[in-house]
Amino acid sequence: MYGHVNNIVYYSYFDTAVSEHLVSVGGLHAMESPVIGVVVETKCEFRKEINFPATIDAGIRVFRLGNSSASYNIGLFIEGEEAPAAFGHFVHVYINRESRRPESIPDRIRTALETLV
Repeated sequence: MYGHVNNIVYYSYFDTAVSEHLVSVGGLHAMESPVIGVVVETKCEFRKEINFPATIDAGIRVFRLGNSSASYNIGLFIEGEEAPAAFGHFVHVYINRESRRPESIPDRIRTALETLV
């Protein structure tokens, strides 16, 4: 309505960037896995307005990898620009799908996350 991407959409971009890596590199099967990652913390710094429509690139890194959690930094970049339009922080805690209690990060997911440390 205002010609720019609404702030709530940035969080969707964060989730999509992380999920894409976990699926393509870590082999995540979110609907079938007995251990799943749930978001327990998120933050966004808006540095520049992203206008609609725009092509967005996302860069992710893991800055903390624990036994049952992973903390990410995510930058959202307008195509062709070097400085991020937004910078995010995102924390996953891995839990058992049934019990909802924390579990160790599955080996295949951990390996995929280690490539981002």
